[in-house]
Amino acid sequence: MSVPAWVWAAALAGLLALILLDLVVVDRKPHKISVAEAAKWVAFYIGCAVAFGIGVWIFGGSDQAAGFATGYITEYSLSVDNLFIFMIIMTNFAVPEIHQHRVLLIGIMMALVMRGVFIGVGAQAVQNFSWIFWIFGGILIYTAWKFASDKQESEEYDPNGGLVRLVRKLFPVTDDYHGSRLTIKRDGRRWVTPMFIVIVAIGGADLVFAVDSIPAIFGITQDAFLVFAANAFALMGLRQLYFLLGGLVEKLVYLSHGLAVILGFIGVKLVMHALHENELPFINGGEHVTWVPEINNWVSLGVIVSVLGVTTLASILKTRRDGQRDGQGGGDGTSAVEAEPPAPEVAGNAPH
Repeated sequence: MSVPAWVWAAALAGLLALILLDLVVVDRKPHKISVAEAAKWVAFYIGCAVAFGIGVWIFGGSDQAAGFATGYITEYSLSVDNLFIFMIIMTNFAVPEIHQHRVLLIGIMMALVMRGVFIGVGAQAVQNFSWIFWIFGGILIYTAWKFASDKQESEEYDPNGGLVRLVRKLFPVTDDYHGSRLTIKRDGRRWVTPMFIVIVAIGGADLVFAVDSIPAIFGITQDAFLVFAANAFALMGLRQLYFLLGGLVEKLVYLSHGLAVILGFIGVKLVMHALHENELPFINGGEHVTWVPEINNWVSLGVIVSVLGVTTLASILKTRRDGQRDGQGGGDGTSAVEAEPPAPEVAGNAPH
């Protein structure tokens, strides 16, 4: 789809307007985000994505609209799994609830910039090097295997990883939060606060997420405009989804298996596309493998939506069954979501 420069400018202006709206309406007065408020914002952002998809259908055609919808749903579903990482970070650094929304907003704005760069590089790569589809396909198939074998990032992720340790070595870190401030001046020296460390951790996690999500979206559509739009809408709605789902994310017990199927499917689709566009001399003499079928966007959309539907339904049924078995499904009138988590360790107690 050929996208004029003014359309790119309009899309970026719209995205900036959404960010400013969020800053003015939600972050003007930091507060704990309620489930009802989060639900309204999630509905708003999904509505914006739907409106954008309708615009793509009108001006770009049904196939492009299906590509955007498939990419958006895929990115959003991957983002749900990434919420586990955000919960680990928030808990590990004991982020006050009234500041969690701002942390996510800043982290996601960083992710938008980083993914914009990745998408620009990826778009040039897929246009000029057909072999890049082999690499993207391999990444997704490997990631699918990790999900299927429960070797997920959430189990391996260290919130005090290399990037955070580097910041701690370069700057002195205060023991306590100072509102939403990132730095303070003390004894004539500039100190960073735990809030700064949290944002670094969120940004670093978003960078890792891009390794999975960027190849996945390019496996659905190679249109840089649709790739960026799908990522932007998925990320913008992620913050509110964090507060809406909360502990419910842990009830999606089969999510990793569903994502494994989705990523495996897109990985195979990329390999088939790589064969179709083949220029490697040791495969079919460097000629295109034309007998390999191409999977269109509508088939991809149907597969992904079906897998997510089955995964969600199976998770709900299993959670309900387990709750009834151990007496948490209504026997004492208390749900697992209402249980108070153990008090997290204060971030400032971590070694600097």
